[in-house]
Amino acid sequence: MDIKLTSDDRIGGSKSGASKSGASKRGGKKRPASKSGRGKAEPKKSFFSGGTNTKKRNSKRKKKPVTLFGIIVKLTYWLLVLGIWAGIGVAAIVAYYALQLPASDSWAVPDRPANIRIVATNGQLISNQGKMGGEAVLFRELPEYVPAAILAIEDRRFFDHIGIDPLGILRAALGNIQAGRVTAGGSTITQQVAKNLFLSPDQTLGRKVQEALLALWLEQNYSKIQIMELYLNRVYFGAGAFGIEAASQRYFAKSARNLSLGEAAILAGLLKAPSRLSPDKNPEGAAQRARVVLKAMAEVGYISTQEAEAAAIDPNQRIRTRVAGAEYYVADWVESLMTSYIGDVTQDVIVTTTIDWDLQKFAEFTVREAVSINGEERNFSQGALVSMTTDGAVKAIVGGVDYSDSQFNRAVSARRQSGSAFKPLVYLTALEAGFTPDTIVEDAPLDYEGWQPKNYNGEYAGDVTLRDALTFSLNTVAARLAIAVSPQAVINTAYRLGISSQIEPVPSISLGTAGISLLELTGAYVPFSNGGVGVIPYVITSIQTTEGEILYQNIPAGPGQVIAPQNVEMMNDMLSNAIDVGTGKRAHLANWQIAGKTGTTQSNRDALFIGYSANLTTGVWVGNDDNSSMKGVGGGTFPAEIWSAYMTRAHEGLVPANLPNGNSMPQLLDGFSPDGLPPQNVPQQNGTPGQQERPRTLVDLINELFGN
Repeated sequence: MDIKLTSDDRIGGSKSGASKSGASKRGGKKRPASKSGRGKAEPKKSFFSGGTNTKKRNSKRKKKPVTLFGIIVKLTYWLLVLGIWAGIGVAAIVAYYALQLPASDSWAVPDRPANIRIVATNGQLISNQGKMGGEAVLFRELPEYVPAAILAIEDRRFFDHIGIDPLGILRAALGNIQAGRVTAGGSTITQQVAKNLFLSPDQTLGRKVQEALLALWLEQNYSKIQIMELYLNRVYFGAGAFGIEAASQRYFAKSARNLSLGEAAILAGLLKAPSRLSPDKNPEGAAQRARVVLKAMAEVGYISTQEAEAAAIDPNQRIRTRVAGAEYYVADWVESLMTSYIGDVTQDVIVTTTIDWDLQKFAEFTVREAVSINGEERNFSQGALVSMTTDGAVKAIVGGVDYSDSQFNRAVSARRQSGSAFKPLVYLTALEAGFTPDTIVEDAPLDYEGWQPKNYNGEYAGDVTLRDALTFSLNTVAARLAIAVSPQAVINTAYRLGISSQIEPVPSISLGTAGISLLELTGAYVPFSNGGVGVIPYVITSIQTTEGEILYQNIPAGPGQVIAPQNVEMMNDMLSNAIDVGTGKRAHLANWQIAGKTGTTQSNRDALFIGYSANLTTGVWVGNDDNSSMKGVGGGTFPAEIWSAYMTRAHEGLVPANLPNGNSMPQLLDGFSPDGLPPQNVPQQNGTPGQQERPRTLVDLINELFGN
């Protein structure tokens, strides 16, 4: 059935009386009337259309779909914008810190501090002194694997980058991220050189920027080989060693030119942590780090895997490193003398010394053994030795038992009491005043203005000769002699023989109470061995540049004749007797005539023996740095034994010779008369010793001087 419905009859259709206006309000279009007078029917609408709004929405422009290409384009755009602004920011930062640097035309690599190469008479290296601790070496002088070890572990792309290495920085960053901690840095060798040469070690942004700029400048002005030489000769390897040569000498007692592959790996491994990986303090850590270096060398292709395995050091096997021996006492002494010889050292120099290397090492061994074997039981912990020829050339010097424990030189710098070892100077002064070895003196209690010296054993011998008094080291006799000739006269004798320490003019100096170095006292004995010629102990024979220019050459010099020949003969007679039957009888030297004197200070705080042959004069001291007492140790015990062992070695292969006598003397010093009497400014005594009706006693002399 066909139902005829109009638009007003439909749901949502126009209500009567309002169709036109409703259509107008909803945006409908007014249709023109048909010719028949009836309106044209409206098109059908969907129930859900909401009226004519559907047409309005469809009239809007459709959006473009989002694509991957569009995302990439936009991302690229914004990254480009961000990059430009970041570049501007980085440029501003670089410019800011660059302006804080001096003008680039004023940049220059500072000179390397001068090195002092000290050698023994045979050319054996004693030590390299100076701020760097070693001399500079050329790249071409080193085995190829030495710089290769450093490049493999520090900067593999050294010969490829321009001073800074972005790839290296990225690789280091990734490695640090993977490890979860900082395991590597991104600085190139060139950057490290720039930092070491020009900048402070501060880890700041400004320093890193300046470091990069300076690295670029270095690459523009120096070749890769030159930059590598700067690095090798200045980088710090620990233990005061700057540069590969200093490190090689410090740890292995050899030149870097002679390093093995394994040793080169150890030194390259040190650069990461010089103190923590030191081979003499942490041999296991050093060995493990060396294996890392060798593996890196194999990875780069510098060596084969087999070579790396062969060179690797077993971490359980101790690495043999150089022990700081007594020769370092020599080196320190030599360095302290350089300014007085040539002024400020501004270039590398070679100093040739008087040191006999073999005797030096034997002297060190002898002193160390004596202390090691007997020190704990007898309560002494230190020892020192000085040995010199008849012209004052020092052949060996030991400043202490262990240089690594204490660098204080007890042979040169210590001013300690010498005890009875000072008495020969008192007796010499008496001989110059007219006494002889046969002059009778009294050994008895003495009270001089409240001073009451006593003999070591508390006993007194009565009337004795000067010879016997010196032989058995009688204190009261030495005191009486000093009073008789005056303390100032004794001091004058000491200064004439080369002692320079300040000595107070008091009678007690006769018993060795003044502080005097072992070097001084040993030098004062030398004129007894050479016929009376004074010496100035010396250790340097020449100083020259590495190019061979002579800066200093030792010329034999000294005060000349300081003891009359006859007095030399009488002193040798008395001091030989002191060894034959006296306090120094433990000292011996087969087939050689020797002489000397023991010395023991109050409460056994110091024990000395100074003795000599016609070839060498040697002084030995043992004691404690804290001045504590020893147990039964005197100059005639361990010091005499050390002296004997050393002198026996020093005289091996030499033709024995006697000490000088009055018939075989050098030319007399001006002012000394042929009969051996001293100059007129030395007090004279009435009468001629040896021609009196009875022996002249010290009491007679005191009566003459003081009128009682």
